[in-house]
Amino acid sequence: MTAVGWQRLVPRSLHARLMVLLLACVALAAAALATGAYRTALREADTLNDLHLRQVANSLRHAVPLVGRTDEEADADLDLQVQIWSADGVQLYRSARARLPQRAVLGFSDMTVEGTRYRVYSIQTPLQTVQIAQDLDARQERARAQALRATLPVVLVAPLLMLAMGAVISRTLAPVERMRRQVAGRAADDLRPLPEDRLPDEVLPLVRELNLLFGRVRGAFDAQRHFVADAAHELRSPLTALKLQVQGLRRQPQDTGAQAAAVDRLTQGIDRAIALVGQLLQLARQDAGSLASGAAGALDLRDVVQAVTADALPLAAARGIDLGAVAVDSAPITGHADSLQTLLRNLVDNAIKFAPQGGQVDIELRRSGDGALLAVDDNGPGIPDAYRARVLDRFFRMPDAAAPGSGLGLAIVQAIAARHGATLALSSSPTLGGLRVEVRFPGPGRS
Repeated sequence: MTAVGWQRLVPRSLHARLMVLLLACVALAAAALATGAYRTALREADTLNDLHLRQVANSLRHAVPLVGRTDEEADADLDLQVQIWSADGVQLYRSARARLPQRAVLGFSDMTVEGTRYRVYSIQTPLQTVQIAQDLDARQERARAQALRATLPVVLVAPLLMLAMGAVISRTLAPVERMRRQVAGRAADDLRPLPEDRLPDEVLPLVRELNLLFGRVRGAFDAQRHFVADAAHELRSPLTALKLQVQGLRRQPQDTGAQAAAVDRLTQGIDRAIALVGQLLQLARQDAGSLASGAAGALDLRDVVQAVTADALPLAAARGIDLGAVAVDSAPITGHADSLQTLLRNLVDNAIKFAPQGGQVDIELRRSGDGALLAVDDNGPGIPDAYRARVLDRFFRMPDAAAPGSGLGLAIVQAIAARHGATLALSSSPTLGGLRVEVRFPGPGRS
């Protein structure tokens, strides 16, 4: 039978599978024990009957029978047939029902007379020869009856053992059934952890993993709700402003200069809305990525720095910003290349945006223990100590922020850093005097 055929025969229910397989084992074991007991009882009965023949023959070897006398009434109750001959071959005694031939084979032998099988034992002494015969069919019938009585305990105990085993299996699997009922009776949005008390060791790891899964799903739902709420809140103002700008543009159809200014403001508003939507999507993607297993792999942060620097050079050149790398070492870590590029791109874009015209932005990458340190310095106004913790909150902007923005850049950086097990720190730049943002990554395989 193939493996597929065997799988089709075996029930999919764990309870039914245990019942079928274990009860089948009990049935096979009971059959083997009963068969063994039956055969052993047959052999013992055969041995005892042979011993009985030998003992009867030995008891008659020194007896002096009455010549020619037969006692039919006495022989009628006997299961044995007896013949005795003198040393010269004269028959001294013969059972009334004896039909055996007038010969004797010393020791044990089997013979058939007139369709009846006999078990015969003969012994010879200096005075006489004694022959004892027993009906073999009757003897075997009694032996089988004794063997069946020997198997009776096994036959009676096996069903009781099956019932007890079924009760033990049902009681043992009761926690699994209880857990199934609890999960089946829950609403679709009920993601509370399952109770872990009174669970067997084999089921407890599964329930714990389910609880972790519930936590991740709950986090995904919360992130989705936050994203919808944030998007609705933050997009309402720019979209309203765009609508007002369009209405203002309609009211000034003849003023070419006013129309151009309105179109410029409308274009800027659209660009800000596009940037806001892009950042919202980035934040939602990072929130979802922190809850998923993601395809993290080994990479070198130096490749990330080189790619982001090349992409940011046109933006820096447009504002006359000196963008460069003061130190870029090879820094292997485990992470998501796309997410890490997003992290560094947000840091570099913020630094370019807040640095003064013709300012300077430096990128630093070096090994730190078995991990890596990534830092971005600028010569902009920096962030006061009182706001350094709050600027990591979503949509928070300092009251006197010099550049436009949505307050999501550092929140995205924080989410990506947390996803990679990295730490984010804000401080004053010791070289350029502005803001310094440091991200410390753990070594390969530890994120």
